[in-house]
Amino acid sequence: MKIGSPEHKELFCRSFIDSHVVYEPETLPWPALDELYLERMRGVPYWEEVFYAERRAGMVVQSFAKTVGDPLLREAIDLQGFEEARHARLIRAMIDRYGVDAAERPVAALPDDIETAFLDFGYGECADAFVGFGAFKLARESGFLPDAIFRLFDTFMQEETRHIVFFVNWMAWREVNAGPFRAALRGATSALYHGRAVGRHLKNARQEAKGGRNFSAAQADIFPDGLDVRRFLGECLAENERRMSGFDPRLLRPRLMASIGRAVLAGAKLWPAKKPAGAPGSRAA
Repeated sequence: MKIGSPEHKELFCRSFIDSHVVYEPETLPWPALDELYLERMRGVPYWEEVFYAERRAGMVVQSFAKTVGDPLLREAIDLQGFEEARHARLIRAMIDRYGVDAAERPVAALPDDIETAFLDFGYGECADAFVGFGAFKLARESGFLPDAIFRLFDTFMQEETRHIVFFVNWMAWREVNAGPFRAALRGATSALYHGRAVGRHLKNARQEAKGGRNFSAAQADIFPDGLDVRRFLGECLAENERRMSGFDPRLLRPRLMASIGRAVLAGAKLWPAKKPAGAPGSRAA
């Protein structure tokens, strides 16, 4: 199948639309949590930011959908906007049920250039999802929260996976149909927008550190003991491969973050492994 062809557009749009799952966040089987789990959930400092980001995401995607002339593309992109808005409802349902302290901040006005906002969001999701896959699996394995919570949020994760697969196929289709020059710059465009996404995350991390919102310090037990960069990247790569394997093999997958992850992991394997405290040869011993 030729990337950028009508057949390609039909495949990535129909695959996305047909895989939509109907559910209402407010009526999901939310489990009862004991005091330990409630304390852990309420102690995560990022729920307010996640809630805000998902609300804004729904607005960006649905606003961009209104500018799309092709009926099939508009239907698929509008559906993504609905799912992003539903993610905000999922977070809101969790906040309300478990008494999480997370204010509903007003969403800032969207930029006039809604297409660039959509591109920034799409590439940002590609970067976030790769890291999120590994973090979600490790947090689940740690028993930080009951598995029933992770089962509910696995639907969220699967929808995010569908979103980024749809996005990279839409982006490839768009660039190919914009002409050979734009098509030749697809890789550079991806690198540029990924770089912008990383830059935004670094800026936010600095601001959060200044404000004392250090996730690692606040929730040191969210991940298994002994976690290092090698294991974390290995889990990100394995989960990325697992989640991507369920899509039609003719569809493109996000590749840049996985390629970077493999390169960093290969370099990390050259570093001497850190010995546990008390082990022979360790400084503590």
